Amino acid sequence: MPVIPKGAATVVLLRGAAGETGALEVYLLRRHPGMAFAAGMYAFPGGTVDPRDRDPRMGWAGPSPAHWAKRLGCDEAEARALVCAAVRETFEESGVLLAGGSADTLVSDTTGADWEADRAALVDRSLAFADLLHRRGLVLRTDLLKAWAHWITPEFEPRRYDTRFFLAAMPTGQRTRDVSGEADDVTWMRPADAVATVDEGAMQMLPPTYITLTELAAFAGVPDAIEAAADRVITTVVPGVEIVDGEGFLTVQQGAAP
Repeated sequence: MPVIPKGAATVVLLRGAAGETGALEVYLLRRHPGMAFAAGMYAFPGGTVDPRDRDPRMGWAGPSPAHWAKRLGCDEAEARALVCAAVRETFEESGVLLAGGSADTLVSDTTGADWEADRAALVDRSLAFADLLHRRGLVLRTDLLKAWAHWITPEFEPRRYDTRFFLAAMPTGQRTRDVSGEADDVTWMRPADAVATVDEGAMQMLPPTYITLTELAAFAGVPDAIEAAADRVITTVVPGVEIVDGEGFLTVQQGAAP
């Protein structure tokens, strides 16, 4: 029997490359070879929903849980948890925090020792994200997230995830840091370059990452991608395998139920 997929969220961090062109770049991390899932694969920051991501005390600014429920195709409680997981996992795995003291402010620097202590406490689950935000007087800036895709791990996998993909522009003043305990390499790359590197066999990715990069390669800069996300129609994608003459081929079902 297929394993019930766990709710998860991943965030594609975007920035403009240095120089006059400002070409779109994305942040990628390579998962440690010893990881139980997607070992050695390049991926975006993300992970599963923590039960505490559902805490109603979570500071919140921007589109409401009701808005996100409609956008993500789920109930409000699940939408709140997915958005919280997206922001929390991004901070845990990249050091970037999509939060501020109000609906129109943003944390400008998360590189201090005190921030690192809080990040480590989130990772080992000794600190809840709601408590971190409350203590620092912060609210989630949910307006900085843009829904992009919805992928569910194939039924034949022993570990399955029901994952929402979000886009987010790098906050002004913040910078990514090599802080994830689950990664052994991080890089910024243009989407087209990342796709080409995978095609050449020099990088490995799961289909959702590869296809997302293929889609983003069509955009010249961050504003174009963010604008496109606002009107994007999101359908559920569930890959599978079809055996033809003894050889397996990847198949994709859209609009399928988990």
